[in-house]
Amino acid sequence: MAPYIRHALAFCGLLLLALLANAARVQVVEAGAYGDNPANRRSAIARYQQPRGNILVGGVPVTGSRDTGEQLRYERTYLDGPLYAPVTGFASQRYGSTFLEHAEDGLLSGTDPLLSGFPVWNDAAREPSPGGNVVTTLDAKAQLAAFRGLGGRKGAVAAIEPATGKVLALVSTPSYDPARLSGNSAAASAAWERLNADPEKPMLNRAVRQTYPPGSTFKVVTAAAALDAGVVTDPDAPTDSPDPYRLPGTTTRLTNEADGCRNTSLREAFAWSCNTVFAKLGVDVGLADMAATARAFGFNDTGLRVPFAVSPSTFDTTVDKAQLGLSSIGQYNTRATPLQMAMVSAAVANGGQARAPYLVERTTRSGGETVAGGRAHPLTQVMRPSTAFQLKDLMRDAVERGTGGNAAIRGAMVGGKTGTAQHGVGNTGVPYAWFVSWAQADGAPEPGVAVAVVVEDASADRGEISGGGDAAPIAREVMRAVLGS
Repeated sequence: MAPYIRHALAFCGLLLLALLANAARVQVVEAGAYGDNPANRRSAIARYQQPRGNILVGGVPVTGSRDTGEQLRYERTYLDGPLYAPVTGFASQRYGSTFLEHAEDGLLSGTDPLLSGFPVWNDAAREPSPGGNVVTTLDAKAQLAAFRGLGGRKGAVAAIEPATGKVLALVSTPSYDPARLSGNSAAASAAWERLNADPEKPMLNRAVRQTYPPGSTFKVVTAAAALDAGVVTDPDAPTDSPDPYRLPGTTTRLTNEADGCRNTSLREAFAWSCNTVFAKLGVDVGLADMAATARAFGFNDTGLRVPFAVSPSTFDTTVDKAQLGLSSIGQYNTRATPLQMAMVSAAVANGGQARAPYLVERTTRSGGETVAGGRAHPLTQVMRPSTAFQLKDLMRDAVERGTGGNAAIRGAMVGGKTGTAQHGVGNTGVPYAWFVSWAQADGAPEPGVAVAVVVEDASADRGEISGGGDAAPIAREVMRAVLGS
């Protein structure tokens, strides 16, 4: 063979090897970059070529998929979208996903390897399995009762089953219909712009992503700290509590809305929400023990997920004594989500023990076979059992003869605590109405539900908004729905 032919063959062989090496580099090394390139629509087309799995409440799907016949074929649909939006979030072809739609996206979209019996084959074929389903812990009747109770006012409700941590209701209002964001049309873009520009913030999940000054509902935490630390040994004994109470190191005098708070007992102070008593108790307990008790209830926890992230509730651990007094009545820098305050009530109801809240009961394949069950939620000892017993008694007193009377339910034992949280510069903002509670049906071995309600009502006069008047009736209806009363 002539030398020049051999040289040409060798050169062609080198070119072939270079082409193979480049193809391997593109398919192996650069595959991720090409796949993630916004100009590459293949992954998006494949993602929406099949229906998305569903989110279920009480065994009934509250989501669905609509065949549009377009290139991005299936769009997400929602049943009672505004009712369940704080739980489902949205799944949009243009704007991504939020809440359960985001946290369980792999399973719902069919890309989770657990859905396939042959994950290696599916990876090679680049074909997703049919989307799986997410079975929630929600109680449909409780969810509806909370939504109707808020009635479009700004606010939120969280309800938990104390013994297990199951989230029974999670509502935020005003709400929105996530179906309006599902597609990639001009209508979806207009809805996105309108929702983000709305001053009422309908896409804000106030139940888990908004923190508020908890006001007097935080006195449950302060009472627990005082009883656990031995600062109070007898809830019916007089306390050394002046009225007004001068905050340590200041000339500021704290007063009460109620009469008869001077030196009153913990029981009376709890029933009638005496600020002076609880501010002094917080100072007497001390920062270390107050912070430890708040932390045990879940404050300052940055890792809480249900499975989507929950904004941390905060108790300031760097305060002086005057600030500690205010913090102990739910003011100053103390802030809490409604879910956190439902956790506080649940820990009292469960004998001083708490389980982390969770929203997903189990996940399944499209045919109903279980992929994963609800994960184990270990118990945390928040306070002594004897302290929890005394707090349950105090909360029951607050409903039976104190400020929480509007939460009473025939045929059930109910405990609660009202709160009217001041906020804004010089406390000029409209107060937030709070109520935290638990309920136990007559004849039941343990409480079946713990609830927290917060109502922001910018249209109300300061004198017309209160935890007992605005929030307690909503909590009552949610508890009734769960207990079937």
